[in-house]
Amino acid sequence: MRTSPYSLWARLRELLAERGLIISTTVLVYLFPDGPHSETGVAVSDGGRVYEFGLGYDRTKAAGERNAVIEHWRDITGQWQAHAFSAEIADTFIWRPPARRTHLVLAPGVSQAG
Repeated sequence: MRTSPYSLWARLRELLAERGLIISTTVLVYLFPDGPHSETGVAVSDGGRVYEFGLGYDRTKAAGERNAVIEHWRDITGQWQAHAFSAEIADTFIWRPPARRTHLVLAPGVSQAG
C-alpha cells in the first residue's frame, strides 16, 4: 500500500493522510471487499492507534476506486482485542515500523567511519 501505483492504494493513501496518518509508518492490517460498493479495513497508526473504516466506491465501474471515500471511521484502540481480527492486529504491533527513530550525535572530532 505504501508505494504501489495501483489506483486503489494511491487513493487509500490520500484518504488516510487526510485523517492525519503518516503513510510511511501506518500499517494496513487488512482491507477486504464487503459488497459491490465497499471494502472494510483496519489500520494501525505509528502512535499505536487502531482504526476501523469503510471504504466506499463502485467496484463495478472501471476506475471507480479513484472516487473512493471513507464512509465510516472509528477509533477502536480501546477495544481491538475483542475484534474478529484481533490476532492480525496484535501481529501489527510486533511488525510495524518503529514510531521513533534515534539519531546518534557524535562528539566533535569523532568519525563515523570505522
